[in-house]
Amino acid sequence: MKKRILSLAIAVAIPASFATPVHAEGCLKGAAVGGVAGHVAGKHGTAGAAAGCAVGHHEAAKKQKAASDAAASRPASQ
Repeated sequence: MKKRILSLAIAVAIPASFATPVHAEGCLKGAAVGGVAGHVAGKHGTAGAAAGCAVGHHEAAKKQKAASDAAASRPASQ
C-alpha cells in the first residue's frame, strides 16, 4: 500500500513541477554543492541540496539585481 501511495504522489508531482515556469538560476549549482557537503557532513545530502538550492538562488538573485542596478545607473551613450 505504501508503494502505491508513493507511486501516485510521484505521478502527480512530476507533471505539476513542469506546469509552472520556474526561475531556478543558481539552484542547480547550489544544490550540487550543498548535496555533496550534506552527504559528507553526515549523510544529509537531500537537506544539503535543498539548502544549497535556496542559497544558490538567493545569491544569483543578488547578482542579477546588482547588475541591473549598475546598468540603470550608467548614463545613456550617444
